[in-house]
Amino acid sequence: MATTEQQSMRGGAACLALIKRDLTLAFRSPGQIVNPMAFFLMVASLFPLGIAPDRDVLSQLAPGIIWIGALLSVLMSLDSLFKSDQDDGSLDQLLMSPHPLPLLVLAKVFSHWLTSGFCLTIMAPLLAIMLHLPADAILPLFVTLLLGTPVLSLAGAIGAALTVRIQRGGVLLTLLSLPLYIPVLIFATGAVNAAAESLPWNGHLLWLSVFLLLGLCLAPLAAAGALRVINE
Repeated sequence: MATTEQQSMRGGAACLALIKRDLTLAFRSPGQIVNPMAFFLMVASLFPLGIAPDRDVLSQLAPGIIWIGALLSVLMSLDSLFKSDQDDGSLDQLLMSPHPLPLLVLAKVFSHWLTSGFCLTIMAPLLAIMLHLPADAILPLFVTLLLGTPVLSLAGAIGAALTVRIQRGGVLLTLLSLPLYIPVLIFATGAVNAAAESLPWNGHLLWLSVFLLLGLCLAPLAAAGALRVINE
C-alpha cells in the first residue's frame, strides 16, 4: 500500500512539474496565449460589421458569435498541444515515463486550457457587453464557457494526438475535432439563449457537466492510446 501511495504522489508531482513546464514555455512564447485571444476578439468585432450594428440583432446572435469564436480559437491553438513536444523529443520521454500516460496527457490538456479556454472565458463577459447580450445571460455565458471550453480541449487532444506526426495537419485536426464540438456548441448556446429569454437553463448545464465528466474520463485514455499507436 505504501508503494502505491508513493507512486501516486510521484505521479501527482510529475503532473504538477509538467503543468509548470508547459506554462513556463507558453509565457516565454506569448503568441501561444495572445493569438487565440486576438482571434476571439477579432471574430466578435467583425460580426457586427458583417451583419448589422443593430442592438436587437446583435443581442440575439451574441451567444452564437461568442461561442463560435471561442470554439475556433481553441481549435486554432490545438495543433501545438503535442507538436512542440514531438519536435523537441520530450514526447518520447513522456511515452517512456513510469507514470501513467493518460494522467500526463490530462496535465498537458489542463495546461492548454489555462492558456486558451480559461483566458477566453475571462474575456467573454466583456465581449458579451459589446454585443449587447442581456445582463441576465452574462452569467450563464460565463458558466457555459467554464464548463464547455475544457471539453473542447479534451476532445481536441484526441485529434491532436492522432495528427502529431503529420506535417501541416491542421485541416485533418479540424475534421477530427469538429464533430465532437457540435454537441457542446448546441447545449452551450441553448443555455445562454434560454437565460436571455428568462427560461430555465439548468438542463443545458447538466448536459455540459456530463460532457465534461465523460471527457475527463475518456479523452486522456483515447489520446494516450493514440500517442502510443502513432509513435510505435
